[in-house]
Amino acid sequence: MNRDEMIAALSGDPFDVLVIGGGASGLGVAVDAQTRGYRTLLLEKYDFAKGTSSRSTKLVHGGVRYLKQGNVALVLEALRERGLLCRNAPHLVHDLAFVVPRYRWWEGPFYGIGLKLYDRLAGRLNIARSRVLDRKETIARIPNVETENLLGGASYHDAQFDDARMALTLARTAVDHGAIVVNYMPVVAVSKDGGRDGGRDGGRDGGMVNGVHAIDAETGREHAIRARVVVNATGIFADEIRRMDEPAAEATLSPSQGVHLVLDRAFQPSDTAIMVPQTDDGRVLFVIPWHGRVLVGTTDTPAPGPDIEPRPLPEEIDFILRNAGQYLERDPGRGDVLSFFAGLRPLFRAGSGNLPTKSISREHSVLVSDSGLVTLVGGKWTTYRQMGQDTVDAAAVVGELRESACITEDLRLHGWMARDDPGRPHELHFEGYGADVHELRRFLAEEPSRLEPLHPRLPYARGQVTWAARREMARTVDDALARRTRSLLLDARAAIEAAPATAALLAAELGRDDAWAEAQVRDFTTLARGYLPEADPS
Repeated sequence: MNRDEMIAALSGDPFDVLVIGGGASGLGVAVDAQTRGYRTLLLEKYDFAKGTSSRSTKLVHGGVRYLKQGNVALVLEALRERGLLCRNAPHLVHDLAFVVPRYRWWEGPFYGIGLKLYDRLAGRLNIARSRVLDRKETIARIPNVETENLLGGASYHDAQFDDARMALTLARTAVDHGAIVVNYMPVVAVSKDGGRDGGRDGGRDGGMVNGVHAIDAETGREHAIRARVVVNATGIFADEIRRMDEPAAEATLSPSQGVHLVLDRAFQPSDTAIMVPQTDDGRVLFVIPWHGRVLVGTTDTPAPGPDIEPRPLPEEIDFILRNAGQYLERDPGRGDVLSFFAGLRPLFRAGSGNLPTKSISREHSVLVSDSGLVTLVGGKWTTYRQMGQDTVDAAAVVGELRESACITEDLRLHGWMARDDPGRPHELHFEGYGADVHELRRFLAEEPSRLEPLHPRLPYARGQVTWAARREMARTVDDALARRTRSLLLDARAAIEAAPATAALLAAELGRDDAWAEAQVRDFTTLARGYLPEADPS
């Protein structure tokens, strides 16, 4: 993907579908629309998956807690979508075993029956059967488990993925089929066919939405872009876009903050995850192996409003450490945290009154305004494909597009590679590239410096930064270290130390000067310090 080529393609005939938002929701819509044959454009204000979509628990799952809540319909949908993702993106989505430790006698039949129902609901798309474990098996599967009063456990299976790499894969899939995707292109207004000055006033004159005004954040140039239908898929920012269309539109979202901590692998030194079934606030907590580290989360804290860089609250960090420590033999402390991050869930609140956010469903809804703006709200990563299908179904009606069936149920995503492919990469720094790994390896081998480590504590090579700029539309140090690689999440201190080398590599590839590189290092350092505990001396 080349950003300059994408921007050059903005001029010309109106698009069939224009998608605002480059996270899971927007990318799912773009893939669905383009593969139906609709000429599609996606505009993202920041970078792909810059917000919530790169800050998930990294799970593709049916949602055990939703089963506990009795929301069988949501579990059924999610389990089906989990199965489709395992089939359509085996290079990104893989099986992950979980163990639920058991400390009371009644937990055995309780969890056993619940997880058997989980298996049954998954049907033929089930990954593997759940089963009851004795004490010895439980300790063998999760070696750092708290052993005092441990009776045994129950195991079940869900799937794991890398969310930011999945987002990039969806962007590349859309482009493979002819879509245009542009990052750092914020939409500043929607246009309407009845508005003054082509609707540049944001559509207060009436008429139907027929496009947007967007500004290239790198050049400052404004683009007036027309489309037969505009889709608002901006997640936590959906209400802001809706008010460009209808200034008095009521809020539809109740943002909820979820926090995760990243620890050394020693805190769960196996390939099995732990599911803590009951935390202080009634949620579940996960302790998950991921990219050679351990990911622990999450929380559910009402947020005052949308924020592209939310920060964990001290009490959220304490909550995770306290609850994880109840199930781990070696308790983690603040000094063990390599990085932490927060994301805001775009929970749809229509009809939910004042329910706490953990009680609000993760189901999605498609809203259509009187002037034809289509808005996707709610949802989660696991169901992104169904969300895209439902949204494009509605958008096709609004835009009076020719009828075309959805094909994404059987669509192999960019880089598809079978699990048993002998060329499948096993190195951490190559995970997520899929079939592109062969070309990447050739690229790295062309110059010895490209194979040099980016940082001693990170699993990535220097050449991966250059590749990210040349092939994956990385434009900043943050893009390269937070999402094209996951350096910022794996070790925030190491990422800060790698920032100067990363900036130099990007500057050389993008034609930037030393002043740009220095500014990038300053900006990234400020950002990355927000991923470290407050007590950290750096």
